[in-house]
Amino acid sequence: MTDTRWGIAPPSYRLPDATRLGPVRLMVSDLDRSIAFYEDILGLNASREGRTAALSAADGRVLVRLETQPGIRPSTPGSALGLYHFALLLPSREALGRFLEHLARRGLRPGMADHLVSEALYLSDPDGLGIEVYADRPRSSWQSHDRELAMATEPLDVRSVLAAGGGTAWDGMPAGSVMGHVHLHVGALDRAAAFYHAGLGLDKVVWSYPGALFLSAGGYHHHLGTNTWARGSAPAADQARLLSWDLLVPGADDVRAAATSLDEAGFTASETADGLTAADPWGTPLVIAADRNQDR
Repeated sequence: MTDTRWGIAPPSYRLPDATRLGPVRLMVSDLDRSIAFYEDILGLNASREGRTAALSAADGRVLVRLETQPGIRPSTPGSALGLYHFALLLPSREALGRFLEHLARRGLRPGMADHLVSEALYLSDPDGLGIEVYADRPRSSWQSHDRELAMATEPLDVRSVLAAGGGTAWDGMPAGSVMGHVHLHVGALDRAAAFYHAGLGLDKVVWSYPGALFLSAGGYHHHLGTNTWARGSAPAADQARLLSWDLLVPGADDVRAAATSLDEAGFTASETADGLTAADPWGTPLVIAADRNQDR
């Protein structure tokens, strides 16, 4: 059930509480190199077919899909609109501690932050595409003020997170890991709200964070972040980039309702084999599909 202590509901259609995210699809420049990174650093399991690969956690849930084609060049972070990062949500703080120790043993120094609702690590893949790996704090500990959820970017208590790992070695992306959220560079927050809030039906959750707007379904801290921290236009066709991200709703009726809401807000959703595809005002594609629990 939606947590009513925070958030602003959209003006008409509202996505169901059970809405969640599915895999992200990425265009990469060198599939072999990317698979090696996602297996060795993130601990995902790769299943390759031609110029594509599906990357899954220990329970078989697919979290990332990779594609490549000739002539793709790496991305320069912050140089284009679209992906800022995708975020893998671990099932526990213990897993986050083990992952942090794993990165240290690999000689990597990730970005780190305490967001009050979660604790997070940040890194980039070989093409410069942003990745967050995080663990949530218990929802009962989240705070709000005037219906806005309290989120911040504060220093991470590294020693405490490492200690939570209990000295157990990281042995891959654990069962129960999911795609927690996607964070996008957009051209303007009001236009982002018109598409994702008024059109798609996500609640506004955090709206006073400088240059950013965070949205969610079901009272979560955010399934989607948007920001105006990059300057530019949509990524070029020969650039590594986010190809699409999946929003999973409980059933076909919910897919149709979201499509109708987007249409009434002045946006277009096109039917595809996977569900419905709609592009935000800057061309970032979103796939809206019924949740059949077949991401595995």
